[in-house]
Amino acid sequence: MSARPPRRPIRRLAPETVERIAAGEVVERPASVVKELMENAIDAGATSITVRLGGGGLDRIEVADDGTGIPPPELELAVERHATSKLPPEGPIERIDSLGFRGEALAAIATVARLRILSRAAGHEVGEGLSVVGGTVAGRFAAPRSPGTTVEVEELFFNTPARRKFLKGPAAEQIEVARTVERSYLARPELSFRLEAEGRELAVYPGTSRLWEAAGHVFGEEFSRQAFELRGEVPGGRVVGILGRPPLSSPSSLALFLAVNGRPVVSRTVHQAVRAAFAVELPRGRFPVGAIHLEIDPEALDVNVHPTKREIRLAREREVAESLRVRVREALISVPSAPGAPPGAPGPAAVPPRGSRASAPPRRPVPMPAAAGIQQRLGSPPEALRGTGGGPGVRPRPALLGCLQALYWVAESPEGLVLFDQHAASERLLYETLRADGTLARQALVDPVVIPLSGSRKAALSAHAADVARAGFDVEPFGPGNYRVRSVPTYRGRRARVEALEELLDELAEGGRTTVPNGLRERRAATLACHAAIRAGDPVSAEEFARVLDGLAALPEKPSTCPHGRPIALEIPRGRLDRWFLRSGP
Repeated sequence: MSARPPRRPIRRLAPETVERIAAGEVVERPASVVKELMENAIDAGATSITVRLGGGGLDRIEVADDGTGIPPPELELAVERHATSKLPPEGPIERIDSLGFRGEALAAIATVARLRILSRAAGHEVGEGLSVVGGTVAGRFAAPRSPGTTVEVEELFFNTPARRKFLKGPAAEQIEVARTVERSYLARPELSFRLEAEGRELAVYPGTSRLWEAAGHVFGEEFSRQAFELRGEVPGGRVVGILGRPPLSSPSSLALFLAVNGRPVVSRTVHQAVRAAFAVELPRGRFPVGAIHLEIDPEALDVNVHPTKREIRLAREREVAESLRVRVREALISVPSAPGAPPGAPGPAAVPPRGSRASAPPRRPVPMPAAAGIQQRLGSPPEALRGTGGGPGVRPRPALLGCLQALYWVAESPEGLVLFDQHAASERLLYETLRADGTLARQALVDPVVIPLSGSRKAALSAHAADVARAGFDVEPFGPGNYRVRSVPTYRGRRARVEALEELLDELAEGGRTTVPNGLRERRAATLACHAAIRAGDPVSAEEFARVLDGLAALPEKPSTCPHGRPIALEIPRGRLDRWFLRSGP
């Protein structure tokens, strides 16, 4: 039996240790620093906010605004814990009408970084500044500046290396910062936001009075064409939102933005309610896209649940969530089947296009190839419809009979009937090709396509440029906010859609398909394969699909599912068919 460890006495922590622990409640990563500084700027009345990054925010973060500024006598108080302009000294804290109120954001950031503040308040000719290193004021200075405040943060967690080593790489941190800027913009679309990285513009979001326009800047032109509006009452308040139709769904829940009283927040209950409203239209693993604004009586809110103010608690959360589900469902089923312009939007001629990308053509049913029985009356079936032979012990490929609704292929095997999912089969073959060879072939576009990319997608493209190239996409900048796609993946004569690039970037930003249990490399390969594969609804010839099946049959291991677990084929034995049709014998 092991010896009992010696008792350790209870002791007070050193003040500097307490400060670092408290800082960890607010400052988790570069994105949380950006969030706190942007909220301070918004509370100061800023109309324009610029965020600049170095090393994804690990090396340097700068947030500049045109707000009211900090008077020189209050600079030291600004970096002191629990000193704030957003509450009277005696409270109350129950009714908050600002974004930041905890009184510790700047102090927490200054504790774990090198911080400089330069601010020019009304009535002052120049800006005055303060330098803080590891929570200690290092000096004051003066410099020219227009009215407003600039906060610079360098070497985040320089004095807590154990915390810094658990951060992700610069590319991943930059993607999260870009998402944080997008959340703030969609929560406050009347403000202008700008994001720069390494001296280059990453995203510009102009202020607008219309949520629809703001959502279009973040999600792209296709969203604007395919979105629908949400308006209605909920218990204790009202809801306004812009949501994408089901075809615009996302592989993660991160594309649904929620703001409560102008504060970007996360609420699992609310997100689940919106997902439930789409339940019939969205397949498993897909989530709604859009932005929802809830206006709730502040007295019915608790925004002090989480140290970073990321989560909130509603007094009647379940009632609000259920009401929201009903409002979303009503709006969804009332949307016309054909996408139209948003309410009050100018006609197409009044808005110059941001790129040359056209809407995807509607999917049409694919005529079913002649079935084997009919072919027997007309002659031998085409070679592509016949099952291939094989050597000893090799099971022949089932003979293709036709295709159902441009999705499921019907085939005959010696045992009975086989149904193939054309996307799952193609995806698995491309996945194995990527794992073996590392790249997919590409096809140059005769007319390159120009598409706009949101800030987070630009960050994902920058972070995963090698993966995008491996997938067969050749992409280059083409004017402010736009990118030109010069080539797309191709495999066995089939060319991927240009729109697949945006879906690919969204998943790469999340590390690839989370449903793939293997490592990061396999998850990325599954993501690349998914967006280069034959899609549900794509017209496919019998010869083309036969080549896919032959490719699968040639693999050393005979897979039965796509990379993320969906079955490739379903076999119905002849005996089961006989029972269904009440046949007693052959």
